[in-house]
Amino acid sequence: MNMDFERKLAIPMEVKEMFPITMKVSETVDKRRAEIISVFEGKDDRLLLIIGPCSADNEDSVLDYIGRLKKVSEKVSDKILIVPRIYTNKPRTTGAGYKGLLHQPNPNAKPDMFEGIIATRRLHMRAAEEFEFSSADEMLYPENHKYLDDLLGYVAVGARSVEDQQHRLTASGIEVPVGMKNPTSGVYSVMMNAISAAQSPHTFIYRGWQAHSHGNPYAHAILRGYSSKSGDSKVNYHYEDLIQLCEFYQKGEYKNPAVIVDTNHANSGKNPFEQPRIIKEVLHSARHNDDIKKLLKGFMVESYIEDGAQKIGEGVYGKSITDPCLGWEKTEKLILEIADLL
Repeated sequence: MNMDFERKLAIPMEVKEMFPITMKVSETVDKRRAEIISVFEGKDDRLLLIIGPCSADNEDSVLDYIGRLKKVSEKVSDKILIVPRIYTNKPRTTGAGYKGLLHQPNPNAKPDMFEGIIATRRLHMRAAEEFEFSSADEMLYPENHKYLDDLLGYVAVGARSVEDQQHRLTASGIEVPVGMKNPTSGVYSVMMNAISAAQSPHTFIYRGWQAHSHGNPYAHAILRGYSSKSGDSKVNYHYEDLIQLCEFYQKGEYKNPAVIVDTNHANSGKNPFEQPRIIKEVLHSARHNDDIKKLLKGFMVESYIEDGAQKIGEGVYGKSITDPCLGWEKTEKLILEIADLL
């Protein structure tokens, strides 16, 4: 093969034995998962806010951010259920650039996948242990889910992965809600097929085993905008877009129909300062249509300590090294404003 094999990595069971969770963490994860699932079942009418950095590039600043989230979450807990984004894998359209904590625990050093696996597990463990959160992560590599499956409260499948069979089948065997993003083309039917596949049982190969999944009744849609043929960003959070999604759900047989609106990416044209406006528009749509209100379960927001983004090596604490994010002052204001609107 045209590649070099550097070393064999520890399997998930070995990593979990090296970094076991405590009974307290296990109870925290179970409690948070039950709350998140209740939202998707319609038993809890709080709004989900899946919020945090574009990529979790630094353990100290990410945990600093999550500590701030914890404080504001206590003020709005009757209306908003906050789930921190701890995205440790970064999909790259061309393959170039920073690929996330899993690849490079130190963005200024060479890739080290073993140290990345450890750093990823440690970060999610600390979020649960220190702040009582069960967080969200993107499933960029389906085979890596087992390293974190005892910690996560929410999983997302990205726009570039949603057509992949292994992502869909693995999602069908995950016990927490999995959001399937619309593809970069924006075609709803691709996303809906992914949801249908994820909600169904399957037999497939997973980590060298013949595995049988039971189907994930909490697989759902994430609208994140899309790209035109010329590469321009196009949005899909408007009233008409949400109505169209309602109609797609009504045509099929889906368990727990739901949507999360991703307020950054193509929906904002990667302008993070558009996110508050987008949220307010979607909430306005929900107030004027019961079908949208029932379908809408929450939002994804890209937010960090400092506004914007920086290049690797600039060294600004709490500032994204991938997509631009909304800074903390604006984020805290946004969360409180959302609570007032609910």
